Amino acid sequence: MSTTIDTAPRRSLSQQSLGTVWRKALNLVMLSLAGAATLVAVGALLAVLIYLTIQGIGSLHPAIFTQGPTPQGIPGGGLRNGIIGSAILLGVASAIGLPIGILGALYQIESKGRLAWTVRFFTDVLNSIPSIVIGLFVYAFVVVPAGYFHGFSALAGSIALGIIMIPTVMRTTEEILRLVPTAMRDASLALGATRWRTMWSVTLPAARAGILTGVMLALARIAGETAPLLFTAFGNSLLSMRLNQPIDALPLDIYIDATSPYPYLHRQAEAGAILLVAFILALSLITRFVLRARVQE
Repeated sequence: MSTTIDTAPRRSLSQQSLGTVWRKALNLVMLSLAGAATLVAVGALLAVLIYLTIQGIGSLHPAIFTQGPTPQGIPGGGLRNGIIGSAILLGVASAIGLPIGILGALYQIESKGRLAWTVRFFTDVLNSIPSIVIGLFVYAFVVVPAGYFHGFSALAGSIALGIIMIPTVMRTTEEILRLVPTAMRDASLALGATRWRTMWSVTLPAARAGILTGVMLALARIAGETAPLLFTAFGNSLLSMRLNQPIDALPLDIYIDATSPYPYLHRQAEAGAILLVAFILALSLITRFVLRARVQE
């Protein structure tokens, strides 16, 4: 009968205890740093919300929603034109940017060639381009050329905002689609479904929550953009809903009112900022509510 002798060095009880204490201490330090970073981020957000609420809550009256701007120096008026204009710009921009972003993400997932890598690279480049540069680009290629949409227009502003949406939606959708198990797609293809049917009925529904989150992030980004609208939509003191005419927008109103010398316009700018933040918050809550309701079904 043979016996084996364990010659491997054994760690002493004190060494094991020191290792456990070190790991626990390191874990506590990293958790503390992560918690501190979270508190800083949340604290900054709360500080902005509290400041806007204190400064602008008194300016939120019915005239803000029902009246347009008054001539400079005459108190009164509201942000009706900007609210309606922003809704139109966001709607048309979504119709332009969302299909391109989602379809581009699907192409990058299904295609593994050099072209897909090139599209991904230029998407990242586009995501880092300042919005004012995109506004200048649309100004040069849409606003300046002659035609039915010649000059500043709502369509030009929507195109600029749609271009800004594309990289955010595309990259977010691509990362979410990568989390969909490959077995789900393989099972659909094995049952005889075509690739487009698999993408439409299997891949997209499985990634619906993440895609909606990406759409929400893109809308939140373009909702407060001002620089590209200065070169495209331009603004309008009159209520206009035509795509080939200049149109007002809430970020433009906030910018103009905040830089004016009149205190009553400063209060309107603060009220407009509250409306923008409330829009983003409402959009987030609606998205979460819809997703939760569908999951429960």
